[in-house]
Amino acid sequence: MSPAVLSIAFDPVIHLGDTASVRVETIALAAILLAGLLLGARIGRITPAVGPYVPAPGLRPDDLLFIAVGAVPGALLGGRLGYVLDHLDYYRANPASITDFSQGGLGLTVGVPFGILTGAIIARLIGAPVARWLHAAAFPLLFVLAAGKLAGVLGATGQGLPSDLSWATSYAGPGPWGSLAPNVPSHPAQAYEALLVTLAIAVLIVLSRFEVIARRDGGAMFAALALWAGARFAVAFTWRDAAILGPLRVDQLLSLLLLALALLGLFERSRAPAGTGERDRVEEPAPAA
Repeated sequence: MSPAVLSIAFDPVIHLGDTASVRVETIALAAILLAGLLLGARIGRITPAVGPYVPAPGLRPDDLLFIAVGAVPGALLGGRLGYVLDHLDYYRANPASITDFSQGGLGLTVGVPFGILTGAIIARLIGAPVARWLHAAAFPLLFVLAAGKLAGVLGATGQGLPSDLSWATSYAGPGPWGSLAPNVPSHPAQAYEALLVTLAIAVLIVLSRFEVIARRDGGAMFAALALWAGARFAVAFTWRDAAILGPLRVDQLLSLLLLALALLGLFERSRAPAGTGERDRVEEPAPAA
């Protein structure tokens, strides 16, 4: 096997003291999440309500904070469920480890839609326009998913199958790195996914010219999820996970399920009459004395 063209050699951990340290990848992810929230707030401000409002109000940025916090439990639950399904043989033998979040990890394919679900529930509880927030969050979500995967390059997280391709990557030094045998030249699967999700953003921009995506009723989110699921399905052929159905891995089957659900949601949105986007609730003026 030929050596990788890109050999990454640096300390992935910033040492803050004798007992305190933080991974470079973690700092990058925190910055990406913050940028995603700011982007979502900005798009929300310029996403007008549907109805005879002059001027049409945008979405309230403070609602986004509640929605983001509400998405966390769903993302954790769904992420853990996806990870357990991906390593089902181990968790069948060690069922007590299923709820031990210090062991193993989280999966995105189930975690993302579950996070959207619980975030939408919180939005409904606080009276925020759910469909319009789904519309506004479509682009920021893809941005976070693309940039987050690219940040994985900083910690070897998501490194793919061994490869002798000229763009294979290897990691030198003690780490700790986010994959096993990081020094073996392998597919930069995390970079592949970042690239494909970036392309998905471009495709979503093109699709936004169509009414079902442009109107503010959640169609854009279904389209974003479908594009993202397709990207993960394609990239997963380079992952190290074992195939369980022909050449397909567990996460690819979950991606196909998510793709089907997203397309079903998009089809349902396409059948809605034009101009039926979610309207903000408006308080009726008090009757004159």
